[in-house]
Parts: sequence; structure tokens; C-alpha cells
Amino acid sequence: MRLPRLVALAVALAAALPAAAQGPAPAAAPRQGPTDPREIEAFIDGLMAVYLRDKHIAGATVAVVRDSAVLLAKGYGYADVAKRIPVDPRTTLFRIGSISKLFTWTAVMQLVEQGKLDLDADINRYLDFKIPATYPQPITLRHVLTHTPGLEEDSRGLFSDDTAHVDTMKDWLPAHIPARVRPPGVHASYSNWATAVAGYIVERVSGMSYDTYIDRHILEPLGMRYATSRQPLPAPLAPHMAQGYQFDAARGVFAPKPFEVVGGAAPAGSFSVSAADMAAFMQAHLFKGAWNGNRILADTTAVRMQTRLHGHDPRLPGFAHGFYEQTTAGPRAIGHGGDTQWFHSDLVLLPSEGVGLFISFNTNTGSEVSFKPFADDVLGHYYPQPLPPVTPTAADAKANARFAGEYLFNRRNFTTFQKALGLSGALKVAADTSGALLVATPFGTLRMVRVDSLLFRDERGHELLAFQQDADGTVTHAFLSMAPMMVMEKQPGLRAPSVHLAILGLGLLTAAGTLAAGAVRFFGRHGRVGEPHPLVHQGRWIMAGVALLLMAFVAAVAGIASDPVKFILGNDVGVLKAALTLPVLAALLTAAGAVVAVRQWRAGAGSVAVRVRHTLAVTVLALFFWSMATWNLLGWRF
Repeated sequence: MRLPRLVALAVALAAALPAAAQGPAPAAAPRQGPTDPREIEAFIDGLMAVYLRDKHIAGATVAVVRDSAVLLAKGYGYADVAKRIPVDPRTTLFRIGSISKLFTWTAVMQLVEQGKLDLDADINRYLDFKIPATYPQPITLRHVLTHTPGLEEDSRGLFSDDTAHVDTMKDWLPAHIPARVRPPGVHASYSNWATAVAGYIVERVSGMSYDTYIDRHILEPLGMRYATSRQPLPAPLAPHMAQGYQFDAARGVFAPKPFEVVGGAAPAGSFSVSAADMAAFMQAHLFKGAWNGNRILADTTAVRMQTRLHGHDPRLPGFAHGFYEQTTAGPRAIGHGGDTQWFHSDLVLLPSEGVGLFISFNTNTGSEVSFKPFADDVLGHYYPQPLPPVTPTAADAKANARFAGEYLFNRRNFTTFQKALGLSGALKVAADTSGALLVATPFGTLRMVRVDSLLFRDERGHELLAFQQDADGTVTHAFLSMAPMMVMEKQPGLRAPSVHLAILGLGLLTAAGTLAAGAVRFFGRHGRVGEPHPLVHQGRWIMAGVALLLMAFVAAVAGIASDPVKFILGNDVGVLKAALTLPVLAALLTAAGAVVAVRQWRAGAGSVAVRVRHTLAVTVLALFFWSMATWNLLGWRF
């Protein structure tokens, strides 16, 4: 075992020799990433010019840091279009949505560090209300950090524009407990409610309000003067708030929108902050918890926050302690996106490079570039990664059939009327004859080619798709690298949304046909000889009643859908409660129609064709109501 000692001695002697004796030092490899402030400004200027023009965005704010330097903090476009007020990166506040969660997680980890919170304890220990014990395993802060508490999605009451009546966490959280629909710790499904609970725990354990805690323990130590979690905004900061906009494509104008309040779920998305202050927050995490002469986390805690904690597949991005991983190639990137209705933001940290990126847009159309395009463009420019060619094979074409089908993201509702939103959210996976998988995603269709067991890669990029199978080899789930916070669940057979859409469409077509046939009979009654059998007459009136009720229901739903965002996010469901009475009455009438059908056949009422038509109509409508019940639209599921 002497060899290591000899090597160490040789190294020490070499270091002691004069430089001339050792020969010229090898040239340092050029450093990747942004280094020149002028170059990064020119590059970002070009990106933003295209974004703001092509996506019709009113304004944006950007910060880029590396090590101790702020390479760029710049505003683009307008904070207020009507007043022509430009975005000031130092003082203009943008709503950062769910990036606010990183402040909540920083607070949680501060209290963990102090021994006041246990990541593995049942969070009911810290609450003044109880989360139901649906499963034997309790929900812990570790589950909440990784969005794996197993809760369904329920976005009602998340946003409001009523700054005079802001819900408190104490009132809002217990009144909006989402159902537990899977065991904790298994699959991630993004949860604003769970993160808000974590913020409430900070409030209860610290003995001060969430806002006060954040001010004292994060914002003030980092010198973040133009940042707040408070709603409405404090008077000194209110004049600095960027106006939120919805781009009106029909008129080509930016329509100003009211300030959005994230009430009882404030710790999940309440922050308003400038780009310059976000630079300080990024640097605090890049410098292991210390910045501006102050420390907000112990270095071990800061490193722990950046350490991977959960993933669905080791080959894909997963979750750290609140941060989620954002790259599949190049330096490891962690961060968080954030969206309100009108503001769209992203934060990306490259810990190994000491690099941080932040961007926020103040227009609804900013969502088209905030989640991936901005980070992809910047990282692709400074850290280009070779793309190894992948080629599908004929053998793959046959093997891929088992992956094909319809999938739904598990971030959805299961127990209320909101489940019906899943009817329009299916992601289709199709096996191409060439051997590739075509995957329809919200970000466009990906052409995926197999690169490993149950692993596929986009033919034109680095995005990955992994599948999960059960013990019998049946494919049950899929995981997209771009969305580590959600899981794709396969919907086979009668669970497939397309099957239900066909049934629902056929039912509505039957109802419309029933009304049309009734109209023809009514206007053509003159000259008709004889009256139909009483049972035939009764059946026709019953089915006409069903059809009228369903058409009225469709009209009511169309009215509700005219402002879906307001309806989904709001608490006012009175109109829907009234509308849902209509299909219940229609279902009861259909049951009566089924009784009449049996009686028609027994009595031989009318012609065989008449009886067949009535029976088919009843059968189709029975399937229609079964489908409605499947999607929680039959009855009052609130």
C-alpha cells in the first residue's frame, strides 16, 4: 500500500519546483456559459424582440446571474401600455406565480434546520384541522416538497380580483381540502393546496404571520426591497406593480386586467417581485444559502434543497427539495415555473455553473414562451449539446403497439364535476409504421424513438418519455421529462375519453333527431290517418321531454364555458347546480321511456320499426347518462 504515498510525494515535489522547471502551464479550457455582460445582453435583446413581437407580449423583465455578478437585469416593453411606462428591472414588480413556492420551501427548510419541523412527520401534527386518513400512510412535508401527497386537483377559489376580501389560510385551507386519491409518495401530482399548507405550517410553528416571517427571514436579509408576498400590495410598492394584460387578438390591443389575489393559497403563488431582487434570491441559493453578507440557510441545508429527492424514473428529471429538475442534457438545471392568469415566469439555476436565469411576462400570451422556450433558447446557446442520431426500426414498430393509447395527466379532479375537464385533456400516443411513437402533448407533437428499455427520446431534441408497466407487463403510466410534476395515466377501453366523447356525441345527436322527428310529425299531422297507439304516443312525448332537457343543458353549459377560467377558478357554482338538475330529470324520464319500451314490445304497440327506434333511442340515452355519471356530471358532485 505504499504506491499512494509515493504518488502523493511526487505531486508535492512537483508543486514545490519553480514554474520554469515544470514547463509552461497548460492553457485553461474556455469556460462555458454566459460570461460577457455585453454578449448576454445582445443575445437576450434578440430573443425578447422576437418574443414580444410574435407572441404579442406587453412587457417582460429578465435577470441573469453568474457567481457574484449580475450579468443582466433588464426590462423590455411596458409595465403600463396606456401610460407608456417602461419596465424597470430594479423596481417594477411582476407576479411570479408558483415561483413563490421556492420562498415557502426556503422557509420550511429554515425551520427544519432549527429542529422545529420534521420532514417525515405527519403534517397533521402541525395543523389545527385534520387531513382525512384515507390511506394508512400519513402525508409528510417530504411528500409535499415533491408534490407526492396523493391529492386530486381542485382549483376553485385559487384566484380572485377582490383585494378587499382576501381569504385567510386558517379559513380557506380546511374548507378546500382536496380528496386523497392515491397513496402518498408514489406519483407526483402538482398541488397548490399542499404547498399552501406548508406555508400555513410555517406560520403556526414560527408564531408569526407567513408574510412577516418571509419579510424577516428571507427578504430583509437579502436586501430584497422590491419584493413582497403581501396582498394587496403594501402602499410603498403598489405604484411599482406592472399591469397584467390579456391580448385581444380580434382588436389587436392589450386589455388591462385587475390585480390577481391568491387568497387562502397565498404561499403557493402570492409573490410580486422585481428582476433585480430575484437575482439576489438566485445568488443566495447558488452561494449555498449566503448572500449580501447574510445567511438565510446553512450551507448543508442549501445543498440539501438542491439534492434530488424523488423521481419516477432515474433517467428523467425529478424533484429536489422544492426545486424540480429541468434538463435531460448538459449541466443539471433546477428551478421552478410560475403562472397566474396574466403573468408567466420561470426561474432556472445551474448549481455547478453558478448560473441563474429569471424571466417574467405580464401578458397571458407569455405562457407560450415562459415554461420551456426561454430556458431552452438560453441553455442551448451557452451549453449546446450534441444530439446523437436515433433511428426507429421495423422491430420497434411492432413492439410499440402496447404503448399506444390515450393518457390523462394525473393532475386532475376525480371526485367532483371538474373531472369532466379530462374529456378534453387526453394525450394520444400512436405507434408509427416506421417504428416511432407519435405523442401529442400541449407543447406540440413529439416523434419519440426507443433508446433504452421503456425509454424513448424525441427524434429532434433531448426530451425523454419513459413508460411504467405492471407485473403482467401491461403499460400503465408514462412520464414526460418536461413535466416531472405530473404523470400520464393510460386510459384503456371504456376509460378512454374518446369512447365517452363518442357516446356523449351520439346521445346529443339522438336528442336532436328526436326533436327533429317530433317537429316533422307535428307539422305533418294534417292529413295523417288515425292516431298512434297510446304507448307509442306516450313514448314519443317522454323522449321529446328528454331531448328538450338535454338541449337546455347544452345551452347552459355553453354559457358557462364562455368564461371558463373565471368559472373554474371561482367559487360561484350556482348556475351549474341549476343546470345539473336538467340531466337528472332527463335521466328519470329516460328510465320511464325504458319502461314504456318494455310495454310496447309486450303489447305489440305500433310497428316493429317504431318499437326498434324507441328502444334504440332509450339505449343510446342510457349510455349517455352512464357516461355523464362516469365524469361526475349526473347529480351534484361539488
